[in-house]
Amino acid sequence: MRSNRVLIRLAVAGTAVIISACSHLAPDPFPRFALQAGLDNLVEKQAASAATLRIREGEHEWAAGAGTEELASTVPVSTSVRFRIGSVTKTFVATVVLQLADEGRLALDDPIAGHLPGVVPDGETITVRQLLNHTSGIYDYAHERDWSTNRWRDGARFRTYRPRELLDVAFARPPYFPPGQGWHYSNTNYVVAGLLVVKLTGKPYGDAVTERIIRPLRLNQTTVPGTDPTVPEPHAHGYTEIGGTLVDATEMNPSLDWAAGEMISTASDLDRFFSALLGGELTSGAALTAMRDTVETGQMFRYGLGLQQYDLPCGTTVLGHGGELLGFITYAMASPDGGRRLTLSYNPLRSPEGTSETVLGLFANGFCPPAT
Repeated sequence: MRSNRVLIRLAVAGTAVIISACSHLAPDPFPRFALQAGLDNLVEKQAASAATLRIREGEHEWAAGAGTEELASTVPVSTSVRFRIGSVTKTFVATVVLQLADEGRLALDDPIAGHLPGVVPDGETITVRQLLNHTSGIYDYAHERDWSTNRWRDGARFRTYRPRELLDVAFARPPYFPPGQGWHYSNTNYVVAGLLVVKLTGKPYGDAVTERIIRPLRLNQTTVPGTDPTVPEPHAHGYTEIGGTLVDATEMNPSLDWAAGEMISTASDLDRFFSALLGGELTSGAALTAMRDTVETGQMFRYGLGLQQYDLPCGTTVLGHGGELLGFITYAMASPDGGRRLTLSYNPLRSPEGTSETVLGLFANGFCPPAT
């Protein structure tokens, strides 16, 4: 779920990427050979059991995969697999909050205590905007032992968690800094944002996401699973290494992530979502401008309201979000206007040398101008 951790490693390795010039081999603008080679490399180096990628611009679309649905299987992974999107959920939640702002139900600089009195300590000094761009200073409950879906929790991975439990863990720790005086990625921010959606819409946050985004965009393979531990078929299995042995980590009750990272989707659906969002279909122009107004993070990316901004080694800027849950890593990125989108999902096994370069190379080949 902590999308920044992996992407930081990728950006550090960025200067080592060599961008392939293969677009002249295909009748469309995508360097298919280089993209397929990157996916194959992840599997061949045992960095992933399966990897899929979808890229689209205008009428041009291409999808590819590498690996198998299960380690012991010979069935190739489908390019239409569903997967846990982790923190990409945050972009959906932030979009709903911005829609509520468009409707006059809140203002981004409202203190959170004005909408959720007594829920957040010192909520009178923390704004909605600071929740969405991680400048609130609120402690991340997922940093605590056994409170993160990025780590193996054995039987506890099937337990149901309530949002209040997650907040209690977070608020037992002091904040990282006073509101607005720093930046720190915190899943707790989006648990509070989920409660804000519940309060203002009068319905579960997942129902609000479904009614406002999933259904209108016909994202038929996207779900908010709640307490359901399964991933609908087709899907590739996720694994983690325990005591030197790879164990199947596909099934888990994702309520530990809730509005910070529980959703399931496909590359095709995420492509449609980011195309609609960045193309101005889901919010007003002013709201979209606010989402894209990023702050410095001290990391290798900037952060807006539920959006990450990366500057690739070639100077090209992309917007989107990454997500990580045990056994699943997802990146959904797009050009600033949403004109070109690339979604990568893979099921990590280990982190052999060169994995960061391979993953960043996929995005460089997808978005950077061909080398000459």
